[in-house]
Amino acid sequence: MKGNMNQLMQQAQRMQEAMQKAQQALAAIEVSGAAGGGLVSVTMSCNHQVRRVSIDPGLLGDDRDMLEDLVAAAVNDALRKVEQATQEHMGGALGGMKLPGMNLPF
Repeated sequence: MKGNMNQLMQQAQRMQEAMQKAQQALAAIEVSGAAGGGLVSVTMSCNHQVRRVSIDPGLLGDDRDMLEDLVAAAVNDALRKVEQATQEHMGGALGGMKLPGMNLPF
């Protein structure tokens, strides 16, 4: 029993270290979301930091409500891509490690 507990603790430590490395790597990954056929785009890191917002100059004189909707849509598009990149990266970073009794979503 004690051997199993030590093995479990070592595996948990390795998993924690892998998670920390993966989170650091995710902070460096950027994705871009777009709306309005690319008229509005948002670049975001995989730790949810918006890095850039780009708005086509032709939209600046248009309807403000439409512009706000496009910015929100671009942010949401970027967030979907962040989630996808995070799942792909975290799944690989764990290298198939499994802890007994834990069913992680990656």
